[in-house]
This record gives sequence, C-alpha cells and structure tokens, in this order.
Amino acid sequence: MGVTVLTQFPIDNRTGPQTVEILNKRIVALGATPQGQFLVDCETYISVPALGHQRTVHVLHNSEQPATVFSLLDTGSKIIPLATDGLFDLLMMKMNSFYQSKKQTKAESKGPRYEIGDFCVKLGTVTVSSNFKGVLVEVEYKPCVVPAMCWELMVEFMQGFLGSSAPTTPPPFLQNRMQDIYSPIDTIQQYLEHFTNFRKAQAPQMMMRPQ
Repeated sequence: MGVTVLTQFPIDNRTGPQTVEILNKRIVALGATPQGQFLVDCETYISVPALGHQRTVHVLHNSEQPATVFSLLDTGSKIIPLATDGLFDLLMMKMNSFYQSKKQTKAESKGPRYEIGDFCVKLGTVTVSSNFKGVLVEVEYKPCVVPAMCWELMVEFMQGFLGSSAPTTPPPFLQNRMQDIYSPIDTIQQYLEHFTNFRKAQAPQMMMRPQ
C-alpha cells in the first residue's frame, strides 16, 4: 500500500449518484479502468458511565484489508489506533455491558474503484445511518510510502479530474506526518475524521425534501 489522500468533493445541489457519475466520466477519460467496488464502514461505541471518564471506540473495516479490523480509542486527550483480526468484532459484542453502540451513527463510504497507472482512485458515496451525506474521493499513489516525496505529484494528478476542488495542501491528519512511513491505519484515521464531520453536519437540503 502506498500514500493515500482522502478529500471531500462538493455535490453542488446534485445527488450522490449524479456527482459520482461526473467523477466517473472524468477519471475514465484519463484512461482509468474499473476494478470492482470498495467499502469502508465505521461504528462507534461509547463506554458506560460505570467506567468513569467516558471513552469512545471507533471500529472500522476497509475492503482493501478484509482480514483486519481497525479500532481507534478516543480517550478525550488522544486517539490510540489498533489493528487486529476479525475476532475484535466478536470481542466488542461480548463487551456490550461496558461499551454500547452509539445509535444512528453507523457511517459508510462505498462505490466504484479504479486503477490508472500507479494510482488507485475510489469514489465513495457516504451515508450515516443510511442517510446520504456527501462524496469522498480516495486517491492512492502505490509506489511511494512517504507523503512528502509524492505530494506534488498527487496534487497534479488530482487536479486532472477534480479540477479546482483538488486539495492543494495536505489533509490535516497528514500535515505533521509528511516525513513518516505511511500505513493502512493512516487511511482509516483520515476516514474517521471525515465521518466525524459528516455526522456533525446536517444532511444536504436537497435530500431532505418531502417525497
């Protein structure tokens, strides 16, 4: 796995499928080929009052690493990341007397996956509790594992199909890690930041009109 950048693409009064279709046409025009689908999901658990100071555990899955469960423990002062095998899901079920699932907050980003040269692009429709929230674009540059060494190349590539919506500065999570070795859990932490922002935001107005 190489360096990955996750960015939100504006929907501009379009639906999720319409926005993804626009991006699909742009990336295919550059020569990208479809490579199936992807899914990243997140479920959040809150510690019960009996445990004292509240702690939050975010449990995420990424179809790129199907045998791994990613968990991030938020203690309030810092986030502790952990990568485990699939048994962690069973452990959380057995700990339901200590950590309870936060209702109506399950988040997902899923959609088509493309490859073009050394890049992998994923166009994700984001839902929170099945409600559409926005579109996330994941871009991975596979040959490199140090963000600072490929950032300018990634920006140039993203501008080719995201236009003015392409980021020109690294995502907040990466800004202090540009010289570090990139790992899959760094992608997970970027997703968690976006999922958290989507959970706080209201659904797009056009999606809230009565049927």
